[in-house]
Amino acid sequence: MSDTASGDPISDANAALAILAVDPSLGCVLRAWPGPFRDRWLGLLASAFPPGAVRRVPATVGESRLLGGLDLAATLKAGRPVAERGLLAEADGGVLVIASAERMPPTIAAQLSTVLDTGVRVLERDGFADVAPARIGVVALDESEGDEAMPAPLAERLALRVWIAGMPLREAERLTLDAAAVEAARTRVAEVRVPEPILSALAEAAAALGIASLRPPVAAVRAARAAAALAGRDAAAAEDAAIAARLVLAPVATVLPAPPDAEESPPPPPEEQSETPPERESTKLDEAEIVLAAAAAAIPPGLLAALAAGATMRMRSEGRAGAKKLGTRRGRPAGVLAGDPVRGARLSVIDTLRAAAPWQRLRMRATPSAGRVQVRRDDFRIRRFAERTRSLTIFAVDASGSTALARLAETKGAVELLLAESYVRRDQVALIAFRGTEASVLLPPTGALARARRALAQLPGGGATPLAAAIDTAALLADASQKRGLAPSVVLLTDGKANVARDGSMDRAKAEADALAAAQSARGLRALLIDTSPRPQQSGRRLAEAMAATYLPLPAADASALSRAVKAAK
Repeated sequence: MSDTASGDPISDANAALAILAVDPSLGCVLRAWPGPFRDRWLGLLASAFPPGAVRRVPATVGESRLLGGLDLAATLKAGRPVAERGLLAEADGGVLVIASAERMPPTIAAQLSTVLDTGVRVLERDGFADVAPARIGVVALDESEGDEAMPAPLAERLALRVWIAGMPLREAERLTLDAAAVEAARTRVAEVRVPEPILSALAEAAAALGIASLRPPVAAVRAARAAAALAGRDAAAAEDAAIAARLVLAPVATVLPAPPDAEESPPPPPEEQSETPPERESTKLDEAEIVLAAAAAAIPPGLLAALAAGATMRMRSEGRAGAKKLGTRRGRPAGVLAGDPVRGARLSVIDTLRAAAPWQRLRMRATPSAGRVQVRRDDFRIRRFAERTRSLTIFAVDASGSTALARLAETKGAVELLLAESYVRRDQVALIAFRGTEASVLLPPTGALARARRALAQLPGGGATPLAAAIDTAALLADASQKRGLAPSVVLLTDGKANVARDGSMDRAKAEADALAAAQSARGLRALLIDTSPRPQQSGRRLAEAMAATYLPLPAADASALSRAVKAAK
């Protein structure tokens, strides 16, 4: 097993491999690119189970193959409906390895999640009804890049996290599994006790890491029990809990744990002191500190950067990659539906035959001369596809006099970095500047990076702050772009100090009220408000709350830091 706070990805990968072999129902997300590392890890896992118990499944597996249903070939041959069991029932007691899990359709992920919760496969389709045991483990291979992510319901049910992407090839031989220890641990794990101090330590660590769901701490307890069984212990110890915290709790942290106080608080009055013996209380504190320290040391670097920037809130909808749109012409396969193959829709021959197969005996009796396989209009099934709409990022930049020239220069630099990133992803960008008495669209939605840079370089500074007009302009531009099939989001960079009302008057109180009203009317937007004032005030936070936007104060940052914070928040 790995050292409790080693920070060594290979040691953690070995620990997760052994724990999963003992308790496969914990599940695992394996972040690794195709190659010797991943092949060796999966090969070692397969060696801990009977031949054929670890099966590979593509993320695009169909519902009928997964759950079971009508066996088309057998049905057409027999002339009567014949059922197939499906992968979930066939894999009972084994492990399914989901390739490219980030591409799994949400409907398939939801069905798989239900089976992971219940341990049974319920089949009610194609005229069949059946219930079969499906006690399986799942290893989801994460090959995502950019904004791709596996469906949340599935990810939430996979407890262990292993990251071995980009490891040097010479390190592959360090991946090992003690088959004898795994076999012994399987017979012992049900009898392993988890003492109350260990339970408390894991619960306190989950709370300190901002984990609201009960799934991770419960899974961490099971992982600690498996780690103790592998070590030959009858009761889980602090080191077992630390390993569980590293593999289960750290990867799903939402906040950084608070550092210990520099000075110890004074002891409570005698009448308020706990009756817990000092030795036992000290043991609890020591174990909680060990577990939390191990979890904090194992927080992934990317997540650590986002937490340090205070950007734990997520943009609504689908993020920067754009929202999904269903259609019948192009995109990734997203199921089938009844309908005629007209206006470019594609006929799904297999699903059409599947719909027609159960009726062949009756149709042959009615019209025996019509042919061997009779397909009618009601049987037609057409393919449905899901495609992502192109994303549009609308930058609304405060160029007023209240934004100091140095801050405006930082803002320009950060926006230019983000423009370049959007260009690489072939997203569109737009630029709004507000100063004086109005907000102007300097750059309509475009994918031309050179044009965006020119508009940004020509952005002047100085004047009053028409914040309401800026929000109204951004909302109108977002609404118009959404009607054109884009997925808009707004990044508002301002110090939040409005002093020009909607009617152009220089009335600070009215200007602030108009800005809040504009923000409330724009609540449907995906938005991020970056407070660029040297000392963030409540005005920016109130504006973000009214707009339901992510609030990010950056009192001191250069262009690169500002760009990193925006990317982490989005």
